[in-house]
Amino acid sequence: MKIVVYTSTGCTYCAKIKAELQAWGFEYEERNVIENKEYFNDLHAKGIFSTPVTFIDDQAVIGYRPNKMKQILGVTEEQAKAAAAAAVPGGDKAGITAEKDKQEELFTELTPAMLEETYDLVCIGSGPAGASAAVYASRGKLKVLVVDKAPASGALAITHKIANYPGVAEELTGLELVDRIRKQAKEYGATFVKGNVQGLQLDGDIKEIVLPDGTIKAKSIFIAVGARGRTNKLKGEEEFAGRGVSYCSTCDAAFFEGREIAVVGDNEEAVSEASTLAQFAKKVHFLIPGKKLSGQANINDLDGQNNIDVLYGHKVREILGEEDGKMEGVLVEKEGGEQQTFKVDGVFMYVAGNKPATDFIGDTLKRDEDGYIDVDFNLQTSVEGVFAGGDARRTPLKQAVIAAADGAIAAQGADKYVNKRKRLIPQYS
Repeated sequence: MKIVVYTSTGCTYCAKIKAELQAWGFEYEERNVIENKEYFNDLHAKGIFSTPVTFIDDQAVIGYRPNKMKQILGVTEEQAKAAAAAAVPGGDKAGITAEKDKQEELFTELTPAMLEETYDLVCIGSGPAGASAAVYASRGKLKVLVVDKAPASGALAITHKIANYPGVAEELTGLELVDRIRKQAKEYGATFVKGNVQGLQLDGDIKEIVLPDGTIKAKSIFIAVGARGRTNKLKGEEEFAGRGVSYCSTCDAAFFEGREIAVVGDNEEAVSEASTLAQFAKKVHFLIPGKKLSGQANINDLDGQNNIDVLYGHKVREILGEEDGKMEGVLVEKEGGEQQTFKVDGVFMYVAGNKPATDFIGDTLKRDEDGYIDVDFNLQTSVEGVFAGGDARRTPLKQAVIAAADGAIAAQGADKYVNKRKRLIPQYS
């Protein structure tokens, strides 16, 4: 069996694929398309415009798809777990294996003993808000449990690059940043578990958090579940992923040098990526769904790049192309309902969901029409001892630093409530 992995410099998913193959005991040939133009042209000729691409004999696996690769290679779950357990942190098997080890080290399974405990604070969500609350609360000697159903799938965790978090000069991924906060909280005594919260029972002094495995008891709760990601992909998006549809300029920009592309989104990441892609592409159509950008995104950041066409009120409805071929364009709906086809060689998607994932709350707390939890100045909800922050509440900006600040405020509020203090007591030392 011959395995060839096409990679590009700076591609995190390429590193993960290589680490997986090493951990499973497979040898492979790496072909870096940035370092060798011949490899670049090989993929172009095959109609593939993305990395990583793994050829297992003649079968191509486009993108990071470890489950598909395990199926083709005949790797069982037991073999995969054994390989992960044998991996050496920081050694040649770093990457996805090390990341899995880190997550398993931070998060444990919910045990019967935990269901017998009564925690001072339970944080629902382990993103920057929930993890920061755990830091402050556990440092303040509260008994803290953090529950998260998918620690590596939050809005921050899937962010490719963070470059503006205060005090962190180096660029790092969102998952690396939030894991630093989680690790700090765990060192102070917080416990992190994986679990899917299905409901809350908030009557009485002891609140209950309902999971499929049982009920967790808590004196106070911080809801930091964040915003829901995209649940529905565009027609044609999955079919043409890696064959024109991309999500990372670092990985794929070089494939579109001298070509015409589209960038879809309205956030800071979309603006930044449009700027990067304009250095490679002949023409960039920046398709913004609404009438303005969101958050701190500033269109003036694109000043001086004359090959970017900024188009407000342009919603992509479908990715077009030949069946089993590469994409040929995007179908766009403009303001007023008129549709237009943009003939482009590639489209980079930076569209995220923005609805708070608070459906499990039901009527136990007051929420607005969009599902955001109503809170006061101290992030107290309509039920005493229950707090909410991060993307679970309405904020002027959706930024990690704001969510982290919410966590600090909520933790101090929980301390005041649990210890029956008259005022919030800040941590200065």
